[in-house]
Amino acid sequence: MEFFQRPNIDWISKKWHFILASILLSTVGIVSLIAKGGPRYGVDFRGGTVVEVKFRETPPLDRIRAALDAQGLSGITLQQFGDAANNEILISLDLTAESETELDAGRQAILAALAQEFGASEKPSWHEAGASSLTDHLAAAGIDADQARTAVAAMIAFRDAPPRSGLIAGFDDLRQVQGVTPQMIQAFQDGYSLPSFAVRNVELVGPKVGATLRRQALMATLLGLGSMLVYIAFRFEWIFGLAAVIAVLHDVVITVGFLSLFDREISLTIIASLLTLVGFSVNDTIVVFDRIRENVRLMRRERFAHVANVSINQTLSRTVLTSGLAFLTVLSLFLFGGEVLNGFAFTLVVGILIGTYSSVAVASPLVASWQEYAQRDRRGGAPVRAGREQGKAKREKVKVGAKA
Repeated sequence: MEFFQRPNIDWISKKWHFILASILLSTVGIVSLIAKGGPRYGVDFRGGTVVEVKFRETPPLDRIRAALDAQGLSGITLQQFGDAANNEILISLDLTAESETELDAGRQAILAALAQEFGASEKPSWHEAGASSLTDHLAAAGIDADQARTAVAAMIAFRDAPPRSGLIAGFDDLRQVQGVTPQMIQAFQDGYSLPSFAVRNVELVGPKVGATLRRQALMATLLGLGSMLVYIAFRFEWIFGLAAVIAVLHDVVITVGFLSLFDREISLTIIASLLTLVGFSVNDTIVVFDRIRENVRLMRRERFAHVANVSINQTLSRTVLTSGLAFLTVLSLFLFGGEVLNGFAFTLVVGILIGTYSSVAVASPLVASWQEYAQRDRRGGAPVRAGREQGKAKREKVKVGAKA
């Protein structure tokens, strides 16, 4: 399928425009990283405790912060999580503790502060109870186990469905659930509380583990780039491998800069998306390089810059179709995939755009510029055709053989 019919764009002559655009985007990202003291690492890399809490109404951040301060917790960060209508926040606590017991103490302190500030009862929260504990509680109250199991499944589905999303206003709300009896509701009222908040998720990561993960993530990225440099240099020439690695570094720097500009955390999920971006960008670049190599053999009398232009234009439809479909997929994930996939999708939305641009406007012009420079230097300043050097070497070899 041809998306473009015989495009004739002179990409190489516009290389300085592309270089300027790349420098501008890279500079903006680097300045943002410097201004913010480096990347904003998630709990995976920095270590600490993160508690995801959902409130029945708009969370009062000032009250929450004051309650946490009263517990002697320093280094606390409060952040809205998901849509504002969901009333969810992330409470992050940086810890230097190494043992699991000390890490869990931070979680307990956060929960104690919330319970004290919002008047939670000593009874366990019904919002956070699992199916097995609720079923056991009903069975202990004299309700048939099978009946209790069926009713509990229906109640949890009711509790977790929008617009409640994990919180109900009162136990009387459960009367509309099929299979729920007044005896069940009374049993829950006796054994559980309904605070105005619910803890949805807790993450605990020690700082030593976070530092190890940071180091491993960096090594994985560098090893990937090094392996690609060796492979492309072996398959083509060393300048092709170097240009591909420079283009990929260009993509990663700009994408990380965008993450900093939009105040996104660097987590293990983001590292996975960056490695995905590296593979996608290099694959796109190799397709263009392969066409350049084919055309060099077919267009020996043409200048290398012309060969590169022709090759980029010939693969342009393939590049746009492949990248466009991938972009639409990750854009859908970004818009509709939920909070868990949002960071991953955001990174790939930016990365696919930048990676496609770099394959066409960074990697290939780098190779063309080097080849033009190297050939001009060998010929004393005269422009050289794509296959002239190789043809000249063969002719000289034949002459030497004839004289012998």
